[in-house]
Amino acid sequence: MKTYDLKGTVREQTGKKSSTLLRSQGQVPCVMYGGEKNIHFYTHEHNFQHLIFTSDIFLINLSIDGEVHEAILQDIQFHPVTDKVIHVDFIKVFRDKPIIMKVPVMITGTSIGLLSGGKLRQRRRYIKVRGLIANIPEHLEIDITNLDVGHFIKIGELSFANLEVLDPPRAMVLGIVSSRLVAKGLQLTEEEAEAAAAHEAEKPEEEKEEEAAAESES
Repeated sequence: MKTYDLKGTVREQTGKKSSTLLRSQGQVPCVMYGGEKNIHFYTHEHNFQHLIFTSDIFLINLSIDGEVHEAILQDIQFHPVTDKVIHVDFIKVFRDKPIIMKVPVMITGTSIGLLSGGKLRQRRRYIKVRGLIANIPEHLEIDITNLDVGHFIKIGELSFANLEVLDPPRAMVLGIVSSRLVAKGLQLTEEEAEAAAAHEAEKPEEEKEEEAAAESES
């Protein structure tokens, strides 16, 4: 996992008035949970540009008044109008205790369904896992090489070394659907997409070839 160095200053005062003053100065109120005590601190809003606005995840070397902690992001609050960061929560990390993180999905391989004209439908771009920080990767690879039209990958079908997957087993991660469904502009639920793809897969090959020929002529 990538690391990120972040410096902060302990807050002498907390509360709404103090937080408002900090924000007016371009500072972001923060809290780190999980240690012997919660630490309230602040850091400049510019420090979050490369930490938040990315799909990458980080182990943060958090230096608060010179005392260094390992931490991860837990929650970010944005201003409802300006989208500026107004508050950030961190969780202190211990090397011998598991943590929970949402890890980005990386798709690998070229699906046989895509090669035959299908379209990729990705429902989840992150998967929630639990494990020791040393075992959490930058991304979770999912190989779709053997995925044909009408086939889907659900959470319950996935496993990753030394990690526990926490999302619902029946939740769909991705699948390959017929290009005809996409062309019709259908906005399908997971169940509807799965049923439609199953119906597509059951069609006789002759019917599929006729429809494909009609599409190429239109």
